[in-house]
Amino acid sequence: MKRENLVLLADAYKYAHHKLYYPGTTKIYSYLESRGGMFNETIFFGLQYILKEYLQGPAFTQQDLDEADGFLQQVFGRDDVFDKSKFQYILDKYEGKLPVKIRAVAEGTTVPTGNALMTIENTDPECYWLTNFLETLLMQVWYPCTVATLSNQIKKVVTQYYETTATPGAEAGIDFVLNDFGFRGVSSVESAKIGGAAHLLNFSGSDNLAGSAMAINYYNAQKVYGLSIPATEHSICTLLGREGELEVFRHVLKTFPTGIIACVSDSYNIFKACTEYWGTELRDEILSRDGTLVIRPDSGDPIMTLLEIFNILFSKFGYTTNAKGYRVLPPQVRVIQGDGVNYTEIGNIYKALTENGISAENLVLGMGGALLQKVDRDTQKFALKCSSAIVNGQEVSVEKSPAEMDAQGNITTSFKKSKGGRLKLVKIDGIFKTINEDDEPGIENLLKTVFENGELINTISFEQVKANVNAN
Repeated sequence: MKRENLVLLADAYKYAHHKLYYPGTTKIYSYLESRGGMFNETIFFGLQYILKEYLQGPAFTQQDLDEADGFLQQVFGRDDVFDKSKFQYILDKYEGKLPVKIRAVAEGTTVPTGNALMTIENTDPECYWLTNFLETLLMQVWYPCTVATLSNQIKKVVTQYYETTATPGAEAGIDFVLNDFGFRGVSSVESAKIGGAAHLLNFSGSDNLAGSAMAINYYNAQKVYGLSIPATEHSICTLLGREGELEVFRHVLKTFPTGIIACVSDSYNIFKACTEYWGTELRDEILSRDGTLVIRPDSGDPIMTLLEIFNILFSKFGYTTNAKGYRVLPPQVRVIQGDGVNYTEIGNIYKALTENGISAENLVLGMGGALLQKVDRDTQKFALKCSSAIVNGQEVSVEKSPAEMDAQGNITTSFKKSKGGRLKLVKIDGIFKTINEDDEPGIENLLKTVFENGELINTISFEQVKANVNAN
């Protein structure tokens, strides 16, 4: 498969920047940060994918450049914007390998917002324009970072309710509480790959095969991390119509007489399905199984529906009260909620269960578009900005500090204020802090070189990324 043409992987306005930078500019140094957003910390992940997929080795060919030349002449309708010679220089001198250096914090590290996560600078004075030309592509690391962060924050919520309500020892099940149902809901296969792998840093439940493949192909994962179970969909459960639903349920149990099986049960009436079919006609068969039936509602208000379902299941299958005083279904029966699930609703659902004396261990979750698609660059307010440059031989600190007017008419400094100078990320007394590169010379810079002049350096395995997430 032909690699994407790197020469065309930038915002159009950037092709004029080689002229717009002030004469005498020979170095542009920029940094990436998550400036704030939905959560006050961000997990860094996904840069290695971008570097391997788009930047390592010869990043473009003569054919790519020739193709881009004609394309961009049409884009601008003039011949004094795109300068083919700038890229020709990289081809001729470096055989298409990009003369830039990228440093980054170790992937999987959880860093408080407002800190540098990555820096990039040109290594050839002639290629000062290249640093921020690559912003468009490198900025897309916001996506895996944001999905990894969201998934991790959900795990914190789940863990909190397990600690409060679950049977001691049940914590091992947390790994499978949140399942990635997002493949069909994303904009592309690439999004499924990247977002799916990001989720697998926190949980093992996933129907998104692309995520596991990405972890293997780009992070040398030693096994498939996304695990799943047999499950029905409505096309199966409605095949015999309303009157045949019970027969379909019976067929499902016979097809997989052992192990975990999930069955969508709201095709007609979820409450009748739980009361009459699962809870009466098939009750004894379910309780005698060597495995678990996971009942799936897929419509209605999640909280009210779940509370009613649990009341029915407790009455039909019985329950035990664990040491913390919360009701637990027999191990042969569980429930999965996969409709209307998002970060806020998950907290609301578990809160409602807790208030009604229901242990968190009775429920698992499926999350699709809200996990992989309902995020954007501003969820964690990602930005890549120049903070240092060399102009006519002099190093200069570069920053912006916009003034803005608040709702009361007061002029204040915007949160978009950027950092100035060459930066390093350090940890002082266990707290991350971004400081000037020359400050605190005895403290290790946590931004390590991962890419230099076309070559990946200090590659990381998926296992190590997961370990870094867990360490935080």
